[in-house]
Amino acid sequence: MAENMELLTRSWNVITNTLTPGKTTPISPGTEVEFINAIQVMCENDLGHLVKEWFQECVQQDLRQRVAPEFWSHFDNIDGDNASKHLASAVEFLHDVFSEYTPCMKKMEAVCPQRATETLNAYPTELSDLIIIYFKAIIFYAVPQNFLEIVDSFYSQAFKVFHHTSTTDMEDEGDEEDGTHCSGCAEETEQCKCQAIMDSFHNVNRMLDEIGILERISGGAVTKIVHQRIQHHVENTCKGTSKLYTSRQCRESWLENKVIGWLNLVYTTNPSHVDTDSISGFKGRLLHFLYETFARTQIEQLFNIIIEFPESEPAILDLKFCLEKTDLRSHLVTSLKSAFESRLLHPGVNTADILTAYISGIKALRVLDPAGVILELVCDPVRRYLRSRDDTVRCIVSSLTDDGNNELLDELFKAQPTALDESCHSDDNEEMWVPDPVDAYPGSTSKSRRASDIIGMLVNIYGSKELFVKEYRTLLADRILTQYNYEIEKEIRYLELLKLRFGESELHSCEVMLKDVADSKRLNSRIAEGRQQNGEQTPEVDVNAMVLSAQFWPPFREEKITLPENIQSLLKKYTTEFEALKGNRTLVWKPHLGLVNIDIELKDRTLNFSVSPVYAAIIMQFQDKARWTVEELSNDLQMPATALRRKVAFWQSQGLLKEETTDTFLLVEEHKGRTQDIMVTDEDETESAMASASAQREEELQVYWSYIVGMITNLDNLPLERIHSMLRMFAMQGPASVECSIHELKAYLDRKVKEQKLVFCGGAYRLPKNN
Repeated sequence: MAENMELLTRSWNVITNTLTPGKTTPISPGTEVEFINAIQVMCENDLGHLVKEWFQECVQQDLRQRVAPEFWSHFDNIDGDNASKHLASAVEFLHDVFSEYTPCMKKMEAVCPQRATETLNAYPTELSDLIIIYFKAIIFYAVPQNFLEIVDSFYSQAFKVFHHTSTTDMEDEGDEEDGTHCSGCAEETEQCKCQAIMDSFHNVNRMLDEIGILERISGGAVTKIVHQRIQHHVENTCKGTSKLYTSRQCRESWLENKVIGWLNLVYTTNPSHVDTDSISGFKGRLLHFLYETFARTQIEQLFNIIIEFPESEPAILDLKFCLEKTDLRSHLVTSLKSAFESRLLHPGVNTADILTAYISGIKALRVLDPAGVILELVCDPVRRYLRSRDDTVRCIVSSLTDDGNNELLDELFKAQPTALDESCHSDDNEEMWVPDPVDAYPGSTSKSRRASDIIGMLVNIYGSKELFVKEYRTLLADRILTQYNYEIEKEIRYLELLKLRFGESELHSCEVMLKDVADSKRLNSRIAEGRQQNGEQTPEVDVNAMVLSAQFWPPFREEKITLPENIQSLLKKYTTEFEALKGNRTLVWKPHLGLVNIDIELKDRTLNFSVSPVYAAIIMQFQDKARWTVEELSNDLQMPATALRRKVAFWQSQGLLKEETTDTFLLVEEHKGRTQDIMVTDEDETESAMASASAQREEELQVYWSYIVGMITNLDNLPLERIHSMLRMFAMQGPASVECSIHELKAYLDRKVKEQKLVFCGGAYRLPKNN
């Protein structure tokens, strides 16, 4: 027993002397044999595991007491200029320490049986892997901030030098040399240190890789640098209207050459230790980061990209590809909705501009998302806002029928039918079924979203074709009655295209209106020919009439005026001639509508004007006397004084009348300057000849007033919901009925309350007691 203990003691002393960490004395061949025999003795006595445990403990103590303090001492009180040198020196020291451990580890792994090196399952079975874990856990368990900054600076400088030396055309802004300094190392060109920096870079990476802590030291810095570089590159090449169209292939090629190429330099220092799977995974993550960075950058400026469509279509296609690779759809929807609301949906933007942006949005977002889900989500606030504007329908209809380069007119020329039930007009029957995205509205389908064209989507803002047809009828009437042009070929062309969109029955009234214009042209010719046949002299004032079928035209703007007697006599004569041609039909004149071409002869000049009958009647009064008061003019023309003052202001602006005293106007016969013949058109003539939309709607709703009075009379008082339901039951039936929502009915009843024709009390409406 004593002999065995002595043998074990001697063997243990041999092992500890041989494997002590940091020992640099070479081991002789005899000692090597003695060490192997000592290990065998320990294993035969089932004490082999103590050798490894002792060695591990010695390594840990050496790392704590000697290596770690000396390693971190390299970074005490260093300046920024020498930081890279200190890092290289510290890594070299660490590499020397690891080199001292390596022979001991090899001996342990070579001579110890497997059971002597086995440890708990939570640790690696290879001793070298375990030592690397000790390096990471003991030396780098808490890394000072200045060390991280030094590592960042070291790898940033290396990346900059690599980028400088590996390119011939400077791709990123800020990389150009100024002629005296190198853009890689920032030193004077004659003292360039790029090669020295790259040599140090390769050397440090090699030593860290041999130790096994390359990823631990460089991983955070390398990831941060490449992310910053990718963000910098994307912003420089993709941000701004002039940079919207950089291709995705160029960005991926840049990533492969500039970023992945540098990563290969970092992680392939030892060809025998290259981890291709790790580099491939890193490349995949960087591609994903590139797609995500590009997508976020484009989402920030997506509103501008949409406005620039179709020129910006390449950017839209790239964004579509990146959205498929990332999870940014919800971010895009939120961001674009916010951009629309802040830049479009407020009173400072014209309705026409909102519609233009909305149409561009429809086209661009359909390229971005053919399923139409993003368009449906983003443009819903735009549709609701457009519905709240009074002039939306008029702007849409005006764009449909105005000459010029506008997108709605191009859509109209496609001559596709517009239907509210869009699912019936889809071509998706021949396509493979694709499920809707998870963020799609459950109430709509991909087939219906894809089928609707732009005009159909604009119509669906209101959900009614009748509203658009009605607005077109008003716009057509206004155009006819303000231009007084009998040439209607262009209007017929638009009407035929609109028939294909909205149907012939809906546009029958418009067809009759255009027929009235053509008939009026023939009528004027027949009356003129009849006068010639009867040998009548040409009248001083030639009258041409636009004879309209009142029941097919929208309501006219009303304005009281009594024309001069000579004009009235001419109108009566025209009426007589019309009755002679048409038998039992007659004319009801609208004296405030029309166009009068009038020559005004003054002492020093003759002027020509084309104005409405109201303006002509006012200036003609000054033929009889040169001075009139507003009251006198109002009595003669049977026109309200307030409206008269506004009309007189036009002649003041032309220099023909001046206000001597309050409400007394004098004709200006002489004008300083040379006499000339001029043609002036009244700017105020742009006022619509038709009643306003609100006035027309008020007249339509007036048909319900008798029903409402009767209901309240019989039932004393009624709440709003009951009135609306009874109107729907009894008054809103039949093809000629007028639809009225409960909100519109409430506004109408509230106006009657203000007019004191109704009383609202206790949530119900009733008639005033005096009724």
